[in-house]
This record gives sequence, C-alpha cells and structure tokens, in this order.
Amino acid sequence: MDGTLVDTEPCWIAAEQELVEAHGGSWSHEQAVQLFGLPLAAAAEVLREAGVGLPAEQVATALVSRVIAQVEAGAPWQPGARELLAELAERGVPCALVTMSYRALAETVVGMCPPGSFAALVCGDEVTHHKPHAEPYLRAAEHLGVDVRRCVAIEDSLTGITSARAAGAATLGVGPGGRVPVLPGLSRTPSLALVDVGTLARMAAGDVLDLHVG
Repeated sequence: MDGTLVDTEPCWIAAEQELVEAHGGSWSHEQAVQLFGLPLAAAAEVLREAGVGLPAEQVATALVSRVIAQVEAGAPWQPGARELLAELAERGVPCALVTMSYRALAETVVGMCPPGSFAALVCGDEVTHHKPHAEPYLRAAEHLGVDVRRCVAIEDSLTGITSARAAGAATLGVGPGGRVPVLPGLSRTPSLALVDVGTLARMAAGDVLDLHVG
C-alpha cells in the first residue's frame, strides 16, 4: 500500500519528524528512509531510541493518526495504480491488500480506491509475523480462497518482495531500477502505468518480466 498504491512515504517522514521533534529530538531524511518497509512496532522502537518518550504502541498509534490526517487531506496516487485497480475490479479479479500499516490507515486508503478493489485486507496489527516473513501473503491467499502460487504480488520494497516470494507468489517489484533488485524469478517495472491485467496474467502463467528494458 504505502509507496505502491499511494505515495505515503512523505507523510510518514513528516509524521516521524513531527513526533521526534515534539519530544526534543532530531530526525533526518536518511533516518526516515531506513524505516521504509519495517513493521510499525519496529519503527516505533527506532523512534523511541531517537528520543520519543512514549511506549512503542503509543508511538505507533500517534504515527498512524498523523498519516491518516495527511492521506485524508490528499496523498497522491502512484501513476497507474487507480487505473490498474479499476481494471482488476472490472474483470472480476479478486485482490487482497497486504500492508504492515495498521487497519485504520489501510481502511482509509481502501475507501479512496475504485469500488470493489479489495476482497480482503491483511494488516500489520493483525498478523503474528510481519514482512519479510511469508505469513502476510499466505493469509491473504487464504482469505481469497486461492493457492498462493496462483497469485501475483505487487511490492515496492525489498521487505515486501521478500515476504511475497517466501510465500510462493509470483512477484512484481515496482520502482526505479536502483531500488528494485535484480533477483532470479522477480519481475520488475518502473511504474504501474506500464502494467495491466494482461501483464499480471502472463506473470501468473509463469513469465518473468522486466519492463525496465524493452
């Protein structure tokens, strides 16, 4: 969700900086980047080390509240994301949202998606093992009632890519070439604007695609 569907990374950075500075600490962009893809509980511990004098769960809740407010004010969609969701819904392809953000934020984003985009949500406050563990994607496939090996996962972080591949899903890494690693069996694209249902069908059938080339 974060970074794949909506560009919430600036929202998270702003929320982290606001919270750390409110507790007398300092927070850099470089520190914020290190948290991308981490479970909220782990990110909360890092912020506590940076000076936030709250229990980890309160840190996580405070961050989510700040990010929700920014998303509701208009977080930008990633290119091609809404169009792909709309096409998948129109074609009747069941989808699950797998995010390590908490359900409150996930439901906010889902409410902004084209109708019928997601048949299930797997959220960070509802799993035992977070990404990069396989559990989130295994749960998603279970909720959809399908074999995970017939699923295509779309991810923008190495943590998420690792989780999806560990579960056995065909995986598409989205982002600039330097951000998405070249790994055996991993499909890649610089943008969802280059992806449609046909692209995902080819991946589900076993093709490995690299839309960074050709």
